[in-house]
Amino acid sequence: MEREGTATERQRRATASQVDQWAVQDHVFKIYGAFASIPRSAQSVILELQRDKHVEYLTRGLQQLGPSFVVLDANRPWLCYWILHSIALLGESVDDELEDNAIDFLSRCQDPNGGYGGGPGQMPHLATTYAAVNSLVTLGGHKALSSINRDNLYKFLSRMKDSSGAFRMHDAGEIDVRACYTAISVASILNILDDELAKGVANYILSCQTYEGGIAGEPGSEAHGGYTFCGLAAMILINQANRLDLASLIDWVAFRQGVECGFQGRTNKLVDGCYSFWQGGVFALLQRLQAFGGEGFGTSDVEVEWVSDSTSEGDDEDRDSSDDNGAFHPEQNQEGHQSSSHSPENSTAVHIQHSRHNQLGPLFHNMALQQYIVLCSQEQEGGFRDKPGKARDYYHTCYCLSGLSVCQYSRSKNENSPPLPTSVLGPYSNLLEPIHPLYNVVSRQYHDAREFFSKY
Repeated sequence: MEREGTATERQRRATASQVDQWAVQDHVFKIYGAFASIPRSAQSVILELQRDKHVEYLTRGLQQLGPSFVVLDANRPWLCYWILHSIALLGESVDDELEDNAIDFLSRCQDPNGGYGGGPGQMPHLATTYAAVNSLVTLGGHKALSSINRDNLYKFLSRMKDSSGAFRMHDAGEIDVRACYTAISVASILNILDDELAKGVANYILSCQTYEGGIAGEPGSEAHGGYTFCGLAAMILINQANRLDLASLIDWVAFRQGVECGFQGRTNKLVDGCYSFWQGGVFALLQRLQAFGGEGFGTSDVEVEWVSDSTSEGDDEDRDSSDDNGAFHPEQNQEGHQSSSHSPENSTAVHIQHSRHNQLGPLFHNMALQQYIVLCSQEQEGGFRDKPGKARDYYHTCYCLSGLSVCQYSRSKNENSPPLPTSVLGPYSNLLEPIHPLYNVVSRQYHDAREFFSKY
């Protein structure tokens, strides 16, 4: 008779969540084990970002999509954004014909009364409005940016404003933190954010912060990575971030990075490549917020590393658990677990939006996250996936690349100064373009858009 507590007994009593977790964990550790077993000289090749394959996969998506994509008919501006932003992160751009086609298509998604729908003739929706605006900002140039009817878009945002202070996603639609972020983000980047739009948003988001520290989609729900990013970013944009319990928020996000080296979106959920940005981007916001005098962190128990000009390869603490290529090897015990205008903005919010500087070191394991993205999420034939065993898609490609960029620049003091080689996993040719973490558009495109909308 087996003694209670043996491995077999534990497996018999395991929940479905535990079984799924162990399966993913085993798959990931096999990938890491195989990588660690090959000669160091060959590891750099395995860690290479397949740029040409990714661009080919992405460009093909702008030209023709298969019949299975009919389920995303109401999300077509999102497809534009995921693809265009991914291409921009890779330092590439689309040709003139594809650019003109994208601008024309998004113009046909623009509702006469303001906002963008999921396709031509569809009702305007805050999520697809955010995707369309970010797509046009990513394309850049007078034709793309001037195609946005800002007057009507402001009227649309005002119509979506609820008496609670939050926003609805569409006419008679749901109210949640996602709606608050997409509305405030669009208004901010288009230079139409004012006190009327910002009024009451902070109180609603505060009501969504949970006992765990993360932010839920609506009051009484579970903390979630996507909503935590949206809530924090919106609070920074309206200069109310210090009202959040930032210490518990940091704790919650930090504990979402698990033994697989990637992030999970919620407590007791599986790792997912898309949270490389939704959770990793939260740390990018926190670094900037604290660097520019954000209050309310209460981080006495959180070790924050300041980056100095003298940082060198020998000073990089991440090298302690990394090999010559920067790859992180998690130690495991027998259980397979890791061992231990009229704007509401004041100077802090403005600095965070416009600054090209970042004074703090990463509050997460940036090299470990890069390893998960490159070894476990990257498809060698192009594109990125949720986790090993899943299929690639444009959504995960966008947010895996966005998270990879966050990792690479997490130790940089200045976005115009390329990161040190020790901050980039694998060959230095893996380096992506830097993003503006509040909006998740390439920094250069953001600054160009801000300049354009300050003139017109």
